Parts: sequence; structure tokens; C-alpha cells
Amino acid sequence: MTGDVMEESWRQNLDGRFGERLRVPRGPDWWTALPPERCPGWTADGMLTSLPLPNLASCTRAEVRAYFDNGWTLTELLFSALVGEEAFYRPPYHHLRHPMVFYYCHPPALYVNKLRVAGLIAEPLNPYFERIFETGVDEMRWDDMSKNAMRWPAFDEAQDYRKAVYALVCRVIDEHPGLADGHPPITQQDPLWALFMGFEHERIHLETSSVLIHELPLRLVRRPAGWAPLHPSATRPSAFPPVAGRDYPELELLPVGAASLRLGKPADWPSYGWDNEYGSRRVDTQPFRAGRCLVTNGQFWEFVAAGGYREQRWWSDTGWAWRTYRNLKWPTFWVPDGPAGSHQFRLRTLFEVIDMPWDWPAEVNWHEASAYCAWLSARDGVPCRLPSEAEHNALRDPVGAAADDPVMAADGATLLRERGLNLNLGCGSSTPVANGQPTAHGFHDVFGNVWQWLGDQFNPLPGAQVHPYYDDFSSPCYDGEHQMILGGSWVSTGDEASVWSRFHFRPHFFQHAGFRVVQAAHDGGAVTLDATGARGKVYESAEVTNEYLLLHYGSAEEQMPWASGPRDACQFPQRSARWLIDGARELGVTTGRALDVGCAVGGACFELARTYGEVLGVDLSRAFIDAATALQRDGALDYACRDEGDLGHPLRAHVDPAIDRTRVSFRQADACSLPAELMDYDAILLANLLCRLPSPKSLLGRLGGPCGLVRVGGVVAILSPYTWMEQFTPRGAWLGGYLDSERPVRSGDALKSLLTADGFELRRETELPLVIREHARKYQYIVTHAMLWQRVR
Repeated sequence: MTGDVMEESWRQNLDGRFGERLRVPRGPDWWTALPPERCPGWTADGMLTSLPLPNLASCTRAEVRAYFDNGWTLTELLFSALVGEEAFYRPPYHHLRHPMVFYYCHPPALYVNKLRVAGLIAEPLNPYFERIFETGVDEMRWDDMSKNAMRWPAFDEAQDYRKAVYALVCRVIDEHPGLADGHPPITQQDPLWALFMGFEHERIHLETSSVLIHELPLRLVRRPAGWAPLHPSATRPSAFPPVAGRDYPELELLPVGAASLRLGKPADWPSYGWDNEYGSRRVDTQPFRAGRCLVTNGQFWEFVAAGGYREQRWWSDTGWAWRTYRNLKWPTFWVPDGPAGSHQFRLRTLFEVIDMPWDWPAEVNWHEASAYCAWLSARDGVPCRLPSEAEHNALRDPVGAAADDPVMAADGATLLRERGLNLNLGCGSSTPVANGQPTAHGFHDVFGNVWQWLGDQFNPLPGAQVHPYYDDFSSPCYDGEHQMILGGSWVSTGDEASVWSRFHFRPHFFQHAGFRVVQAAHDGGAVTLDATGARGKVYESAEVTNEYLLLHYGSAEEQMPWASGPRDACQFPQRSARWLIDGARELGVTTGRALDVGCAVGGACFELARTYGEVLGVDLSRAFIDAATALQRDGALDYACRDEGDLGHPLRAHVDPAIDRTRVSFRQADACSLPAELMDYDAILLANLLCRLPSPKSLLGRLGGPCGLVRVGGVVAILSPYTWMEQFTPRGAWLGGYLDSERPVRSGDALKSLLTADGFELRRETELPLVIREHARKYQYIVTHAMLWQRVR
């Protein structure tokens, strides 16, 4: 979709009826629950701060209700900053996330869905809303402009939905016996865990929404009364040029000795935690030196003024590609304030532009932080880098009891005033990096101010398990594509502000994040998954792409040169597509639109295009999508066929000239979180895919229901060998292949149960083999269980 078409597509959502209701400041009809001045957390200074994280061993019903009300109203207070309808429906400038109306309704939809999963409520509230607002998008590519073409509900419908969900959650809190006085500790096995899951999910999106508001044009936002104010240092005039030691502290590195540490939240800790926080890892850190403070705007300005954004040598290949694509010359939230090349800047905060506070932490993404470290290493002649997770933990003060987790002990205003911790919304901005109380080791802002990028890729701690209420919260991101962040920011509340919090984002993402410099000749033990077969990397190599090009486009003789071999198992993509087509024809299903999820390099898509007028192929692998797109564009692509060791021979993949390639398009997307606008297809193909997903049920749950991938009357072909491996799918998310109380659970039976309950009927079933050539004398022979389902309701 071109930029011009997309620019028009989102405007279809502008209704024009809500100017009065969305005026700033908001009127009384804006609040769907308690207004800020009546909400728990309202301070004598006239601001709404975040309450402490509940202690699940002792929380009262009233405390739980207050925490819920506090989070709900904080969200609405933040959204009251949006000026008019456009602010709700205009996508962010990068088009990588949904518009704000999605985040207005996403937390309520998750409350309903998770309370249903836990059995705390029996029925959906609004099935349509609970589908379209269920899953956000992971901005996997910075150049993906294919989102935000759908029609979203009108604002009054969205607001009415929030009112209904608020009343529903209040009933659960007010009536559930598990919150009665003297209740036992609420644990991960308790259905009420889903309630606290909703609380903390909403607080995650309070912060995520603040980032998206930070990215909106200033004309679309205005600071709301009651939101935490900027730190007083924001009113100081800015010096230029900034001078180290006067306008910002000079880089000071403190030594940290070797240490033995244990990472991971104890299973019996009395607060809510996400699945990735649990488990345990023992680590031994080597001595290193770390910045006493976070890297400041002033220190980062030195990098900018030295031409850091112009010199590719400081950047990784992907970092430079991102910088080039965005054509950036300085950090995203810096506002030029002088002639080109003068390097004079102001700073965009959440709601305004202020004089540059040179001693505030620099807010950048992982690519920028890493480039700065490379530049600093060359400038100072010593190796500098980002900390590892273990090293970040080595800077902290010890934690032994719940009272040692500050966010469990005090609200945000108290934490800032009494402990010098800028988190839990005690302040509405960053603060000077040396402003707060240091740790026992002398380090400032180990927690709070801004998140801190690490050298580690997001990874599970040994022993961590997915939670059955949300089995795809963390596991899809254990892919070597997400970098860890620790420490929380000024707007992190609840569990995000806890000492146990472990979060992550793609390296080009912005999340009120900065960084600290570490100086050491070793890597600090940083965990990286891309070198060890991470899910996100397995299908990105040239070798595997060539293997799949042969599977999808090679002749039977090329795929299996041995006459004694199973040539009937070759050309599996075409055979699976034809099996779907034959079944659809027998059932009289129309042949308008088809979707191939996990399309790899596209062979089945082109085969489907012989019959279907429009075919979309989606896959997580960028290498696969790039190859498929080249074949759609050019009709042919050269590749290599492996024979032995490094030896091979060239081949050329061809799309049959009889196929109209204009019917086919390709898009990179995660099968576990497909965009909401994909719906109502006549046919879906899921071939050799399910057992390579971190959450198969997330995809299966998208097939039916409101906004289902398959229209009523349409078909879905599922072909899988059920090769479950923990490398791809956490054991707790397997459909089958395990014992449950000594009873074998088989994937085919689980699929039949799931799909029948979701309104599908089984129409065809068979075994469909395939063969994958690894080299001339080694092959994988696989037999998939093939089922064709028709949606009947």
C-alpha cells in the first residue's frame, strides 16, 4: 500500500460527531469511572500518582479496587490529552503501531478475555471488540507500511465499551470470595491471577500509550490537569554549547568487583509477575567499570556534533539501515533550534517542547545506544559497550523481602520525594541523572528515570514456564530479535517498576529508554540467541532460504535425484495448495481470496493463484518474504542447491508463466499476532506451521469468531507433522505429544476439539508426505496430518 493510499485510508474513521466530547480540557462525560480528583492516588499537590503494587498475601478487597481504579483513571487521564478525533485515529508517523483508539480499548478487551480464560466470567461482553482489540502489533520491520487500513469503531462505541468493562471488572472485585478478609495468598494457580494480569497489562499500555503520544504532532496533544508535572529542572534556560562538568556531568566510571548473583523472581514472591520474571539463573560476573550515571543529553550531543549519525562505522548493519531509512541526524525527540549544522536543539517531552536539559538522560533506541558506545570506544581507546543483565543486577542493592521492592512500599510521589526514585509516576518527565539517591555501590538511576538498554537479547530464565492464561506473552519474543531493557522509567508503574521486571523491545523501538556505559574487555556474559538457533533466526540464513526455494520450486528430480527415493513426496507446497483447492471445489466454496500463513518462499501462494483471485502470503522470516517478493516481481530467482559440504550447483526458481503473479502479494507478519484487518478469507492454508509457533492457539483462535480469518462457509487446510520442540514452542503451549495424568494427549485430537468448539466442521482428512533435501545424500522425510475444515458458524 502506498503512503498516499494509507494517508487516506485512516481518514475513513473520522466521524465528525465528537468535537464537543473530545474538546480539551475534557468535560465530565469523558470519564467512564472515577475522575482524577476522586480517584485513589490523588495527591494534595493536585496530581494523580500511581499507587503501590499490591501485596498478594495481604491485599484487601478495598486495596484491590483502589489499585484497579487508579490504573483505569490514569489511562483516561493520559488519553484526555488527545485533541479531537484525529488524535485517536491518526496512525503514528512510522505506521508501525495501531492508532490510539486501539490502545484506548485494548486493555479492557484483555480484561474480558483473560477473565473468561480463568473462568471468572462466563461470556464475552462484545465478541467483535474482544477480537479486534485483542492483539497489538510487534513492529518487526521499521519499513513495514502495510498497517492501519482497517475501519475502527466510532469513539462513542469505544467509550461505551470501556464503561461496560469497568462495571464488569468491579463486579468481579466486589463479589469474588477470594478477596474476602483473611484470604490466602493469591498465587499463579489462582483464577484471580487473571485479574491482576489485567491490572498489570493495563499499566504496561499506560506506558506504551505515553510513548505513542510522545510521537504524535504537538497540535494533537495538550497537557491535562492532574497529570504529573515536569521536573522543576525543565524550566532552566539551556546553555549552548553545553559544557561537560557545568551543564551535564562528565562521564565517570566506577569499578565493580566480581560477584556471584542469582537472577529470577522467587515463585512465592507476594506480587504479580509475568512469566519471564520467574525461573532462576546463577551468574558469576567479572570485574568491570560502569557509568556512575546514565548517559546524558549532553554526552550524547558530543556524539551528534562529532558526526556520529553520518559515519557508518559506528553502527551495526541493521542499525545503519534503520538510520538511513529514517534519515536521522540526531535523536528522534530532539528538535532543531538553529541553522543546519549548528547542533542546537530543544527537547520534545510528552506534551511540550522545552529548552534542552543537558543533564537529563538521552532517550534513544538500542541502535543509537550501541553506536554511541562504539564511537566512545574509539574516542577513548578503551572498549565500551552496553551492560549485560547480570552486570545491571550487580549495580543494585540487595533484595530480601517485599519491603525491599520500593514499588510495593510506596506510591510514586512518595518514592520521588523520600527515596529519590523517579518511577511509578511520581514525576511527569525525566530528572537530572545525578538527582536521585545512589545505590550502595554509588550508581544513580539503577531504577527509574528511563529504561536501560542491555547487551542481552530477551531470553527465558531456566525453569521459566508460560502461564496458561497468557501463553504468548513472552515466548514469541525469545527470537533473537528483541533486546532487553531493565530498570523502568518515570512512567513505569506497578510490576514494570518492580525490581523483578524484565522487559524487551525491538532495537529500533522507543520506550522512554536510555543507557549506561560499561567499560570492559569481556562481554559481561550477555545472553544472545541469534547465534544459538533462536526461533527468529533459524529461517533467515541463505542456506535455509536456498533449501526452501528448492522445496517450493525444484522439480521432483531436482529435489530427489535418486530414483529409489520418494518422489511422490516432492513439491509439497503445490500439492498442499491443490489439496485445499480440490476440497474447496467439492464443497462449492467461492474462490475470491486466499491466505497462506507461513508461506515461506511462496510456492503454495502461486499455486493458489491459479484458482483464487487474490492471494496473500505471510511469514515471519524476512529472508523468505524477500525471496517470495522477488519471484512475484520478476518471475524467477537464482539460488544454490547443496550437494556435499561446501559443494553445490546453481538452480533457478521459476513461477509458471501461466500464473497471474499480480494476484499474489507477500507480507512479513507473525502468525501468532496477525493484523486485525486480515479477515473473511475464502480459504486459509496452514502448512507445516503449527509446531513451529510459540503459541499455536493464538493462531487457531484467530480462525473463527468475529473478524475471523475464515469467513462463514470458507475453509482452512491444516497440515502438520506435530514435531513439537521447545526451541520453537514452550512445552506448556504444545497442542499434544504429552501425558496428562498418564493419559496421552494427541495433537490431532486437540485440534479437532478446538476447531469444533469454534464453529468448524471437518470435511477431509488424509496423510500428506513431504521430503526436504539437505544435500545430495541426506533428506528429511515428513508425513503431515492433513485436515480440511469448513467454518459453519
